Amino acid sequence: MPSLVLSVQPGREPYSVPGASAAALTSSGMNKVPEITFAFSVMKICATTLGETAGDLLSLNVGYAASSLILIGAFLVTLLAQLGSRSFHPFLYWGVILSTSTAGTAMSDYMDRTLGLGYAAGALILVTILISILALWALTIGSLSVSNIRMFRVELFYWTAILFSNTLGTAFGDFLADSSGLGFVGGALLIASLIALIAIAYFCTQISRTLLFWMAFVLTRPFGATMGDVLTKTHEQGGLGFGTIGSSLVLASVLIVLIFATRDRNRRN
Repeated sequence: MPSLVLSVQPGREPYSVPGASAAALTSSGMNKVPEITFAFSVMKICATTLGETAGDLLSLNVGYAASSLILIGAFLVTLLAQLGSRSFHPFLYWGVILSTSTAGTAMSDYMDRTLGLGYAAGALILVTILISILALWALTIGSLSVSNIRMFRVELFYWTAILFSNTLGTAFGDFLADSSGLGFVGGALLIASLIALIAIAYFCTQISRTLLFWMAFVLTRPFGATMGDVLTKTHEQGGLGFGTIGSSLVLASVLIVLIFATRDRNRRN
């Protein structure tokens, strides 16, 4: 799982950049994000895959346009609730992660299909936007910490970057599956290989931990979509045959169990 390579040790701040201001990273509020561990990796993949299956289920019942409006609305509601909270609430946090996944899918589909940009051009635009957000974050705050989020404006940068990273992950996954010629299996193998390279880079190089984190975060989105296909497709299609409802229930159950299992540790974070 990609975020395994990015676990944060107590007292260590690996994502700060030179010249970071300590005052910009601290406030009287509590840290509002969980510790980045192996469990975080599994939960992120569950949340993004659940977003994929639940979004598909909704669109099948109410249509693409209506479901897109509902999903983007859910993202705005959960995001405002998260920004308005004064401490870390695990169900709220993972609710926003899930909603960024579904909103990101709607945004990516709008760019690629409605605007007719195509997967490659859409992915390139999203890469540019994400890099710009991270650059502005670093210039404004002096740090790109993803393990210590206490100030309102830092959290705005954090969630904006997450939204566009999930949107980019959707566009990248669609490009691999439909336009690259690799197909479903080839795309899945490429994503797994890239995740393995990120793990090797963490242990064997001095490459920026911030860069590795966001690369891993982006890749969990198409990885989650791949896992969603494995869960929903029939046995004849090479899947497990749970369908969208069964897959959503399985993923939601795993996510809820892990939230309860990690909440005490994250409260001490």
